[in-house]
Amino acid sequence: MATPSSKKTLMTLYSSEDCVYAHRVRFVLEEKAMEYQTIEVDLAQKPEELAELNAYNQVPTLLDRDLAIHESVLIMEYLDERFPHPPLIPVDPISRAKVRMGLLRFDQDWFAPLFQSGYSPEQNKAAKEQVRSTMAGLSAIFTQQRFLFGDELSILDCAIAPLLWRFPVLGISLPAAAKATQEYMDRLFQMESFKRSLTPAEKAMR
Repeated sequence: MATPSSKKTLMTLYSSEDCVYAHRVRFVLEEKAMEYQTIEVDLAQKPEELAELNAYNQVPTLLDRDLAIHESVLIMEYLDERFPHPPLIPVDPISRAKVRMGLLRFDQDWFAPLFQSGYSPEQNKAAKEQVRSTMAGLSAIFTQQRFLFGDELSILDCAIAPLLWRFPVLGISLPAAAKATQEYMDRLFQMESFKRSLTPAEKAMR
């Protein structure tokens, strides 16, 4: 993991204090030890420049010099390609494809019904149960490896960590038998880069 003393290249992140998608990006920025400034956006009264940078007028939006990027997965992939140390995405095409399919599943099956509007209470409940059962089932894997894609932190871990952090407010709990999964979560939460990524509102979630 890079250290804060190696920070470089000032970027601007349009964020909001409890946005799970913006949290993902902050985690990657901190893990890469990038110097950046955050503009906290009031979602009820968004600044005019946000719509100029992002046609969808959403957070997170990252401004790097004259390039504006939105959508958390695209931002995370951009940061990993632009600042390749420490690497978060595998180099070989097969592994990269597996990682991207994992990201797609996270977003479509879990994050969308849990954090976006337009989903029914039944869909929200089903997503919570799927998250709980899947993470509990991964306990056997976490007895063999430290992270989702091996023994090194990857973009998959950065993408899912903000969801795992929100388990208490979502009402999700793991069974006692999923001890290795809980230890995996604790590993993520104890990382200095993750701690630095938390806003005051997010710290209050636990």
